[in-house]
Amino acid sequence: MMAANALKKIWGATNEALRGRDIVCFSHDWTGDPLSKTHLMRVLARENRILWVNALPNRMPTAAAKDVSRIAKKLKSFGTPVREAEKNIFVLNPLVIPAYGSDAVVKLNRTFLVSQIRRAMRRLGFRDVVNMVFNPAAGLIAGHLGERELIYYCVDEYTAFTGVAPGLKEIEEDLFRRADVVVVSAERLLESKKKFNAETHLIRHGTDWQHFRKAVDGGLSMPSDVAHLPRPIIGFHGLIADWVDLELVKKAAEHFNNGSVVLVGKTTIKADAKARELSEIPNIHMLGRKPYDELPAYCAAFDVAINPFVINELTLAANPLKVREYLAAGLPVVSTDIPEVRVLDDVLVAPMAKIL
Repeated sequence: MMAANALKKIWGATNEALRGRDIVCFSHDWTGDPLSKTHLMRVLARENRILWVNALPNRMPTAAAKDVSRIAKKLKSFGTPVREAEKNIFVLNPLVIPAYGSDAVVKLNRTFLVSQIRRAMRRLGFRDVVNMVFNPAAGLIAGHLGERELIYYCVDEYTAFTGVAPGLKEIEEDLFRRADVVVVSAERLLESKKKFNAETHLIRHGTDWQHFRKAVDGGLSMPSDVAHLPRPIIGFHGLIADWVDLELVKKAAEHFNNGSVVLVGKTTIKADAKARELSEIPNIHMLGRKPYDELPAYCAAFDVAINPFVINELTLAANPLKVREYLAAGLPVVSTDIPEVRVLDDVLVAPMAKIL
């Protein structure tokens, strides 16, 4: 009922149902792993046109090879024209200085970004635009695109991420206040953000259940890199970042030393050192990022799935989509004590006192 009421608020804020509208969407890179934002935009693209603006930076880059490579790709992609990635979804690669702490830099970024996005909107013939923001850095230009409505869909406690760019907190708080409607994906976010905007509503994540149920429908070939591993196979898929408790994963591997622990996903810079250490443990298998289409086959190979998040400000406000994907794949799931996992009846939640 709460989700239904919140959706009505969104439709009401846009004066009409979201059909036949032009939507500018600020999110992660389109080529990244499909997230809740991707699924939502694909649904909306059935009856609307979407200008998907690839990721604006939320954190300061480092000299690490991965960050340097990402910057190089951003610079290279900036010159590419807007392309239609899927029907009614057009992707723009913007260029922005990854800093928000200086008024001069903020003004420069705003001017440059508005110019890039308005140019793309003109080329596509966009009008009466809905600005749907998933990335708080886009608060920088909220209200500067001639948009009719502004929706902020907040799915994380962004200022709790490691290395967050100075000035992002103030930009996001202003975005909360400016928005016609704010949608959050976790109860904790609702509690902390409604002070900025009375029109703040909770809608928890759904999932692409038809995709992941292939794991229980049968007919999937077992991936060759897990087909002959000793069982039980304890599996994880998702970004391997500093909010994943890799020490806990190591303990699980040691406890089930006759079985296998399989981690499917890209490793971030902050988790690199610990991930390399884990890869040397014989029954831990770090397989790297796999295409989204292949994830159901890996889920079918797992005997149990895990959500081993550390407990901190970031994860307490998180709503891990992977848990619902595991459930859609018919897997038993074990998680650390994350509030948004605790509300799911079919997940075994392990209190940290017992883990430690």
